[in-house]
Amino acid sequence: MRILTILACGTLAFAATASAQNIYRYVFPDGRVVYSDSPVPGAKLQGTVTPPPPPMSPPPGAAERSGPPSSASKAQGGAAPDDAIARLAAADRNVQDATRELEEARARLAAGQEPLPGERTGTAGGTSRLNDDYWARQQSLKDAVAAAQANLDRAIAARNAARF
Repeated sequence: MRILTILACGTLAFAATASAQNIYRYVFPDGRVVYSDSPVPGAKLQGTVTPPPPPMSPPPGAAERSGPPSSASKAQGGAAPDDAIARLAAADRNVQDATRELEEARARLAAGQEPLPGERTGTAGGTSRLNDDYWARQQSLKDAVAAAQANLDRAIAARNAARF
């Protein structure tokens, strides 16, 4: 996801230097988004993106006025850019960790479908049925997936809050 964002920013930055060049937005069947100035095989065209206007030069004296945030702006809730970047990076790592935990919980659930020894009970007809131990284990695996999904949802919400 981060690579696609960097690619899109790089493409848009390049587009700013090339005047009157169209940038097209393509979406692959798996949901990946690609920005390109030429057709992309296997992707569906979603539309065109208008390149941003070229950056304007800063007004004279702007460099002197811009500097580190004052203590008053920090007290009002403003944070230094380095702090915001660090918070966003930490939030992004939390999302990645939570995603990995969810994938592992789903894999354990899929691998745990087969009954273990002792989770079948014989019946009078000579067959067997799954007993309560099996169903309790299945429920605990499902609970672990639900907890991992909730953890991922919280991590995504925290990352989104860190962006603004």
